[in-house]
Amino acid sequence: MCECQNKETELSLATIAAQAGNHEDERGAVALPIYLSSNYRHPTLKEAINFDATKDYTYSRLSTPNRRAVEKTLAKLEGGTAAFAVSSGMAAVQLALSILETGDRLISLDDLYGGDFRYFDYLKQHAGIELDQWDGRSIAELVAKLTPKTRIVWLETPSNPTMKEIDIQAVAAAVHEYDPQIKVIVDNTFYTPIYQRPLLKGADVVIHSATKYLSGHNDLLGGAVVVKDEKLTQAYYDYYITTGDTLDSFDSWLLLRSLKTLKVRMAQHTKNAQAVVEYLKQALEVEKVLYPGKGGMISFYLKEADQVERLLDHVKVITFAESLGGIESLITIPYYQTHADVSVEQRQRLGITPKLLRLSVGLEDAADLIADIKQALAATR
Repeated sequence: MCECQNKETELSLATIAAQAGNHEDERGAVALPIYLSSNYRHPTLKEAINFDATKDYTYSRLSTPNRRAVEKTLAKLEGGTAAFAVSSGMAAVQLALSILETGDRLISLDDLYGGDFRYFDYLKQHAGIELDQWDGRSIAELVAKLTPKTRIVWLETPSNPTMKEIDIQAVAAAVHEYDPQIKVIVDNTFYTPIYQRPLLKGADVVIHSATKYLSGHNDLLGGAVVVKDEKLTQAYYDYYITTGDTLDSFDSWLLLRSLKTLKVRMAQHTKNAQAVVEYLKQALEVEKVLYPGKGGMISFYLKEADQVERLLDHVKVITFAESLGGIESLITIPYYQTHADVSVEQRQRLGITPKLLRLSVGLEDAADLIADIKQALAATR
């Protein structure tokens, strides 16, 4: 855990990201070295007894120089006071929900990563958590769902995979007016702090699958939780060091390296995606395109379900694979892959059909991506 009072947030996000870890090494290394030690020597008994988890090192489950540098950077980027780097995006979900107790109520957006719903159902079955969903339209309808038992309102915006955009500030204001103790938690994986900073809009917690845009290279698994409330920080820290689901030093080093290019990567993802969207909108084989206007995530419907397999069989530059947010463009079919655990009824209601494809636009040349999509679509005729 990094306790980071954000007095340095006058710096731009690009500068914060580019300087990640630059001043953290006591020997002056510009690129923070990898610390692979599992434990650290205590200089004196007094220092061991008075160990400060925000400054000192004793055991790598509690903290490492690499993980602390990542957490410090993430807290600054999101405008939080503390951050936790964990071993996967689902570990971030688990940590964020660890404050729930039996009988508490969780209200979520109805369109989220499928693994979220799988874990929500686990909490319902094994911990007695009450669940409800909101379609993201009327905030008045969301407020009507709140009860004295409500502990968390969970959002993802843009949503996965139908790209709903939610007014975080309006939701947070309405929820906190009803009860300031309800925590508004936002999954910011798709937009990253480059395009959206939920904590500055009134949210209480931000989570990321750091596997995606934060790392951006399809080479590590990680997650992040960023908070602004000190009491909540302590509750998360106690759970975090007890379960030990922390990000290891090597992946922390990789993530820190990746954050340095986050802003330029996001700008190019957006530029490429906008070009691909313009092509998809006029392609005869495409029925509808879902794109929020920025970022690298596009969803689109083909006109016929039997076109999907032929397109996936014929992409050559784009890779048919799960995940998103990396340099390489990836395409997937949520109905059978990322959202297979969501009920058929809910998938149909949301429009997650066998005709829907999700495209994570990478950093290849946009003309090559368009040409690849064009030839793959031609194979569906």
